[in-house]
Amino acid sequence: MGSLKVYILTEGSRNIGFGHITRCLSLYQAFEEKGVKPKFLINGDDSIIGLVKDTDCEVTDWLKRRQQVLERIKDSDIVIVDSYLADKKFYEDLSELVRIPVYIDDNKRIDYPKGIVVNGNIHAEDLNYPEKEGITYLLGTKYTPLRKEFWEVPEKEIKETVQSVMVTFGGDDVRNMTPKVLKLLSENYPEIEKNVIIGEGFCNIDEIKAVADENTNLIYYPNATQMKQTMLDSDIAISAGGQTLYELARVGVPTIAVAVADNQLGNVKGWQKTGFIEYAGWWEKENILEIVRICFGKLMDFSIRRKKSFLSRKFVDGKGSKRVIDLLLKELGNG
Repeated sequence: MGSLKVYILTEGSRNIGFGHITRCLSLYQAFEEKGVKPKFLINGDDSIIGLVKDTDCEVTDWLKRRQQVLERIKDSDIVIVDSYLADKKFYEDLSELVRIPVYIDDNKRIDYPKGIVVNGNIHAEDLNYPEKEGITYLLGTKYTPLRKEFWEVPEKEIKETVQSVMVTFGGDDVRNMTPKVLKLLSENYPEIEKNVIIGEGFCNIDEIKAVADENTNLIYYPNATQMKQTMLDSDIAISAGGQTLYELARVGVPTIAVAVADNQLGNVKGWQKTGFIEYAGWWEKENILEIVRICFGKLMDFSIRRKKSFLSRKFVDGKGSKRVIDLLLKELGNG
């Protein structure tokens, strides 16, 4: 297996967040488990270094250097692309050059050429992908790629009373939601412990410190192990609507979600339908904080939290990355 030529192309930075890198990392880890060593090409900045420190990674704008990059990955066994920036032509070229091209998708972004499309989102099967010769679809939370730390998770204890809350708005919090939500919690729930995640791309740390109370823990640049531990320690989470929702579902943390980007709307609507999250709405909504407060009040109820925790774990079992990689390697064997 070790001699396979495998590339993973993705992007991530202070400005666009780290969701793509996080899930690609989980596929990288699943390859490693099988004795395969992929090569990461990431279009990003220095804020991603911590995330990929244990990988064979090159930070490069592979779209700007597309000809050299296509030349380099030509004849690869497997190439995975997870991008919102790559155009259709790039995928078509790739599809012709490598044995198994794999496209990570969220919202049916383009009409993909032949290859394997992976969409591990809760709403993937509602997108009505076109049935096409030469395309295999891996859709739904069975294929959600989660980082290695989330493959095995202990049973979460649901406490009778709410003692702690986790606040997590991605790696950058571009919408400046963390200080607003923390202020709401400090004013209304001074006695509850607040575990606040500070990402690598945050520019609002002073503002967050200004509204922190004595029961606030600021958790700086947590790795996957620390994220998981914080989730296990927290009775409720207030989160953006991106990839973190899948980790929260895996751990079983009753969650209030706020959508902070268009590409999160499918996610939050899908999870709302399952009953796992309380969806507070779009971040710009005038009364968004009031709705968060109402949702928080609802989650004070032990039986509601217990039900949501049980429910979410049924959807995400942590084996998504392994399933994807097993299928790719099997496909190679048959190829």
